[in-house]
Amino acid sequence: MEFALPVEMGEQLAFGAAAFTALLGLMMLLAPGFSLRVLGFERPEGTTAPYSEMRSTLGGFYFGAGLSAILVAQPFVYFAMGAAFALAAFGRILSILSDRGNTPRNYIFLVVQIVLSVLPLGYFFGFF
Repeated sequence: MEFALPVEMGEQLAFGAAAFTALLGLMMLLAPGFSLRVLGFERPEGTTAPYSEMRSTLGGFYFGAGLSAILVAQPFVYFAMGAAFALAAFGRILSILSDRGNTPRNYIFLVVQIVLSVLPLGYFFGFF
C-alpha cells in the first residue's frame, strides 16, 4: 500500500477534515485534562474516569477515524466520517433545542461539526 497526498480539490478538503479529526483525537489522547476544559467539563474530585473516557471514547475514536481516512483515502471512508459528524451535529442541535444548551460554545462546536461533515460528504457526493 502506497501513501499519496490527494491532488483533487475535493479530496484535499476531505483529507483536511480527516487530518483535523486525527489531530483532535491525538490532543484528546495526550492531553485529556486540557481537552475536558476546552469542552467545558470538570473532573469530579477523587475519580479519574473522565480522563479514561476522554482518552478512549473520544480521543481514540477521533484519532482512529481520522487516521483511517487519511491512510485508506477511499470515498466510502470519507462518507462514513462525514455521516458520523453530520449525526453528531444533529445531536448537538437536539441538545441546543431541548437541553437548554443555547450557549456560544455549543454553537461554535456545531459549526465545527457541520464543517467536518460537509467537507467529506461534499467530496463523496461530487460537490467539490
